Amino acid sequence: MIESIWTLLQSIRIQDILDIAIISVLISALLIWIKGRASRFVFIGISLLGFVYVIARFFQLYLTTVVLQGFFAIFVFVLVVIFQEDLRRFFERLAILGMVRKKPQIITLHGHNAEIIAQAVANLARNRVGALIVIQGDDPLDRHLSGGTQLNGLLSQPLLESIFDPHSIGHDGAVIIDGNTVTHFGCHLPLSQNTRQYGNLGLRHTAALGLSERSDAICIVVSEERGTISLAEGEEIREVASTSALKVAIESFLSSKAPAKKPGPITLWLKENTREKVIAIALACILWLVFGYQRESIYRDFTIPIEYLNVPPDWVIEEPKITDAKIMLAGPSQAFQLLNMESLKISLNLSQLQEGKQDIVLTKEMIRIPSNMTVVGIKPGRITLTASRLVRVSIPLEIVTENSPPPGVTIQKITATPSSLKVLLPGTVNRNKIRIQTVPIDLRAVTSPTTLTPKLIVPPDIQFEGGKQPAVKVVIRVRR
Repeated sequence: MIESIWTLLQSIRIQDILDIAIISVLISALLIWIKGRASRFVFIGISLLGFVYVIARFFQLYLTTVVLQGFFAIFVFVLVVIFQEDLRRFFERLAILGMVRKKPQIITLHGHNAEIIAQAVANLARNRVGALIVIQGDDPLDRHLSGGTQLNGLLSQPLLESIFDPHSIGHDGAVIIDGNTVTHFGCHLPLSQNTRQYGNLGLRHTAALGLSERSDAICIVVSEERGTISLAEGEEIREVASTSALKVAIESFLSSKAPAKKPGPITLWLKENTREKVIAIALACILWLVFGYQRESIYRDFTIPIEYLNVPPDWVIEEPKITDAKIMLAGPSQAFQLLNMESLKISLNLSQLQEGKQDIVLTKEMIRIPSNMTVVGIKPGRITLTASRLVRVSIPLEIVTENSPPPGVTIQKITATPSSLKVLLPGTVNRNKIRIQTVPIDLRAVTSPTTLTPKLIVPPDIQFEGGKQPAVKVVIRVRR
């Protein structure tokens, strides 16, 4: 047992630690986010099935693994339907990570703002005036709101009471407060579908509960029938006993969203949600043991290309040259699943070329492979190259024609510009045997003086200076 644990610890790489850390962060974020959601019980049931699948995979229970794989393949579509709103909110939270919302007044004035809101709500309840006030948190609310009028007015008690005056055009909608600013009034909120446990809720209470299910905002509701004050927060709605209790709840909410002094991000991360983070680390380790732990090695053969690098510009590798080789790799099956075949190649550094034939030994260091794989063999083990230094020579251009001109037309002269081409040849090539010709020019189509730019037929050993074939102009003069 101890030897197995020691072998396991020795096989852990830095990449594995990073792998576990990333999965731990993702799982902890998911657990923290889901723990306050109404659909968390569905998530718990799915997690139990996932745990059964991991156990079946670990103990190689073939039938259970196949059945659960098919189940999850179909159930992923069901998950999108069940967690549609939750997933949308989750991705919204991901999108606003790192974005600092500007709330300069909340930090120092949240107590004052809570007093203003609490007193205004108390007066409205005393006079039996219905009201719905939304205090925005970190989540954006734009997609949840419909209708309404933009205000961007400074928060004050007279402003809130005047908006909910029965003679005001926006008294039936909701007021949105962000910091110490009333941003909108007369807004319509989404209605909740989970009101059975609360009995017969009014429209304002249903709307407040609906927004609290979709965001981290809190909603304050004043009932015009009973004159009571209710607070919707975190998918729950409750009646508030007094104005002082409402003020304390608002202060607590504003303080949590904008505390006077925030600790460092690492300290804050370690202190909050410790249980979820421990569970996430444990789950990530279990997943790594089941799916990522490299137990036994397998062997596979690959045919990969050979690339010739850093060849000096005045040198050439003569044909034929070997363009590929066969290698054998050893590693865990997980490594082969993630292997990028396009990155497999043998790279030869030819910056120290010598003239003539030379042998180059192919080594493991010439192949870039993942750290959890090894090169077992390379065939061929060495290759022979013939390198030549390029020589600049001038080769005359040969103009090739075919057929005869039409009757009554005589070719006077055919000239080419340039008449010779400067090329680069390997030192071992006999320049007297090199010929550069134009493609055959059909003289049957020549009835008048003609200028052409024909293509060239160039031997494979030839290179042009600058790497680009020059343009050639052929002039045909005729006489009738």
